[in-house]
Amino acid sequence: MSLGAESSLQSSSSSEDFAAFLDSELELASCDSSPNEGDVTNNEEIDPPQRSKRQKMEGFETSEDLETERLVKPIEEHIGTSTLGKNVICPPHPGFFKGLCIRCGQIEEDESGVAFGYIHKDLRLGNVEMARLRGADLKSLLHKKKLILILDLDHTLLNSTRLVDVISDEEYLLRQIDGMKDDPDRSLFRLDSMHMLTKLRPFVNNFLKEASSLFEMYIYTMAERSYAIEIAKLLDPGKVYFDSKVITQADCTQRHQKGLDVVLGAESLVVILDDTEVVWQRHKDNLIQMERYHFFASSCRQFGFNAKSLSELMKDERESDGALATVLKILKRTHQMFFDPALGSDVSTRDVRPVSGHL
Repeated sequence: MSLGAESSLQSSSSSEDFAAFLDSELELASCDSSPNEGDVTNNEEIDPPQRSKRQKMEGFETSEDLETERLVKPIEEHIGTSTLGKNVICPPHPGFFKGLCIRCGQIEEDESGVAFGYIHKDLRLGNVEMARLRGADLKSLLHKKKLILILDLDHTLLNSTRLVDVISDEEYLLRQIDGMKDDPDRSLFRLDSMHMLTKLRPFVNNFLKEASSLFEMYIYTMAERSYAIEIAKLLDPGKVYFDSKVITQADCTQRHQKGLDVVLGAESLVVILDDTEVVWQRHKDNLIQMERYHFFASSCRQFGFNAKSLSELMKDERESDGALATVLKILKRTHQMFFDPALGSDVSTRDVRPVSGHL
């Protein structure tokens, strides 16, 4: 589905902590397979090779992120104490952290499963465990009457340009930034560490606030992680909407393609907002294609758009009927139709794809 025809270039809540959710799920898996507390002896009875495994687990870096620490600490403690020295049968392995099975502590022999680097750089989950987590997430979201919303960044929620690409007709923007540094409602930012300017799309703050009451939201961009994290701080400074759910090009399992295999949510609940269809070849039915936001002149040149940019015209999309305000109405209708009580009490078998595709 495309929103290109619904607005033109010149027209002028908080989500559940995903890391905490996965944390609790992994703890549950650990408890299901752990020996009784009375069977666990002290560390001196652990064989040297097993003690080495524990030492490896204790070497992880916790300074990166408090959410990461909450996620990996139970895994470390479980491998370090619950299963070492025991004949734990683990077919198949639910996943690996730093090359060690999160349940039995065995060393990973191959790179099976999927890496979830945006949660922690050393976490990899197997197919069975991913299916279990997606099933648990499905029940949780349906209980809260929420769907999943995947959001692209560039040209969907914002537009960025390199400082060296700012043309003379846009230099007034640099002067504007100097005068709005203390304005909490500003939408134009200078990212000096990256030598870039970023312009948030009109209505984006209201859009995120209202959408978060209906959807669990992810950022999914083909940009580098360092850039995505900086943009996430602009969009969600309090980590209310996305927290650790920021997926970047390094997380993709197929070159030049975005995929839902790195999203621990059921595809039947997923709606995607992105300006580029070609990167979602495997999930076109989940996609609502956005009209590209060309605020800067460099963006128009990049896509061969033969018109002046919004910045050159010194105007912008209107908040009331711009692209994000328009798509929010579509998302609300999608949510309403999915959870329509007239369809019966069992929502677990419903699929958002045919619903969003006909709006």
